[in-house]
Amino acid sequence: MQKTILERVEHVADDVVSLLLRGDEGPLAPWEPGAHIDLALPNWLTRQYSLCGDPGDRSAYRIAVRHDPLSRGGSEYVHLFLREGRTLAVSEPRNHFPLRPAAEYLFLAGGIGITPIVPMLRAAVESGAEATLVYAGRSRATMPFAAELVAAYGDRVRLFPTAETGRPDLAALPRNAEVYCCGPASMVDAAEALFPRVHTERFQPTRRVFAPDTPFEVVCARSGETLQVPVDESLLDVLNHRGRPVPSACREGVCGSCEIGVLDGEPEHRDDIGAPAGRMYPCVSRACSPRLVLDV
Repeated sequence: MQKTILERVEHVADDVVSLLLRGDEGPLAPWEPGAHIDLALPNWLTRQYSLCGDPGDRSAYRIAVRHDPLSRGGSEYVHLFLREGRTLAVSEPRNHFPLRPAAEYLFLAGGIGITPIVPMLRAAVESGAEATLVYAGRSRATMPFAAELVAAYGDRVRLFPTAETGRPDLAALPRNAEVYCCGPASMVDAAEALFPRVHTERFQPTRRVFAPDTPFEVVCARSGETLQVPVDESLLDVLNHRGRPVPSACREGVCGSCEIGVLDGEPEHRDDIGAPAGRMYPCVSRACSPRLVLDV
């Protein structure tokens, strides 16, 4: 984890604040558009937020947090109790939503889903590519960074405050661009159905049906210990409870903070990230084979 000082809290939309986290011990770890960090809050919760500042500025990270009325304690704490000057620990950035080189981009953002898109649009424009942003929100007052983006990029940015304009007609947009979409499930689902080259990031995991959970065993390769994973407990919890702690945050298979190596056996991947070969996310994933050998 890296130490930062909360230098500035700024209201950027209704129920949305921007946090500027200044590095406390020299330059912060580098990052690229699409990356996110884990923010360790003083109330013992850890939450993930997309970086929305300038990747070229390693002195500080910028994130934005919407106050969720159904908050499990993260956004509520940020909005009600977090104050400038507080020391906060953050993880090094991880990126499961990278921006790939392309000649033309179409960015689709809904609400707080604008956060990873802000640095993507900047990078696309700076590369000389054609770039268009379609940004939807309930009203202009609820859309963070809307005025900032229009001022910087002009008619490349198309705003849809849906209470005034209705939702954007995604089917009417050109199909030849590389599409990046972050927003509510309805927007992401529509983009995945319409566009041939689409990259998405979701707020919550996709609802899917898996086979019933079955018990399996894991071998911790570094110690040789064998652990049993019952049907009513996650692999992550078994590892943590048996003294093999694995860092974790979302526990929903969307952040990637609990990634571990698999040396043998076949994992049953239940995450929304797309675990690379030889890796898995034990917060949600289980095993197709009766035994896994893990690099823990």
